[in-house]
Amino acid sequence: MASVVNLSTHRGGLASLGNKSTTYYNVALLLPTMKTRDLETALKTFRDKGGTLRTRDLIALGVHTDALYALRDSGRIVELGRGLYRLAEASEADHPDLAVVAARAPNAAVCLISALSYHGITTQIPSSIHLAVPRGSYHGIKLSMPVTVYRFDPKTFNEGLETHRIGGMPLKIYSAARTLVDCFKFRNKVGLDVALEALRLARQRKRVQNRELLHYARLLRVERPMSPYLQAIE
Repeated sequence: MASVVNLSTHRGGLASLGNKSTTYYNVALLLPTMKTRDLETALKTFRDKGGTLRTRDLIALGVHTDALYALRDSGRIVELGRGLYRLAEASEADHPDLAVVAARAPNAAVCLISALSYHGITTQIPSSIHLAVPRGSYHGIKLSMPVTVYRFDPKTFNEGLETHRIGGMPLKIYSAARTLVDCFKFRNKVGLDVALEALRLARQRKRVQNRELLHYARLLRVERPMSPYLQAIE
């Protein structure tokens, strides 16, 4: 938003010198809307938006950076990463790294081992965040933690994609069934043992059904390598 200030509202010849005349036109000066430095207003903005905000979003909502830094220095908000803050009074996200992903890489989707971990169907501890982007797109993902980016087929990118809320922000993450099939598809990268363990845990914990797995296996063209393991685990 911007404020408009009229510097002149008169148009017409005001002075004549021989054949010369002076004409005045309307001039509009755009000034940025004033930002609030009130700390309570800034805190309310955080609460209204789920407790986590980026600096640029806070500015867009009318809060001055002076208020942001004052809240940070007083400990009333916590810096999660560069340009990302959370209310200190808000409960910490169960997956703080994914909260950063939700804020800094909203167009990427959590996949493979990171998605298995989120769904509670692996004992693996990923050394980096596994994110998927459509093949052929520019991802430009820059986070404060290690990231491994996978390029998925754009035609099936949105299949099985869910939106969860982490730290008050939306996060794209693949469903448990889609993730299991992706692990078989990328078994040469994540390891077949990882995919088999996840399949066993998912069935034990009743997170998936065979019909879901077969649907995605056909869609992603891994039905043949998966079928023996699905039959063995029934």
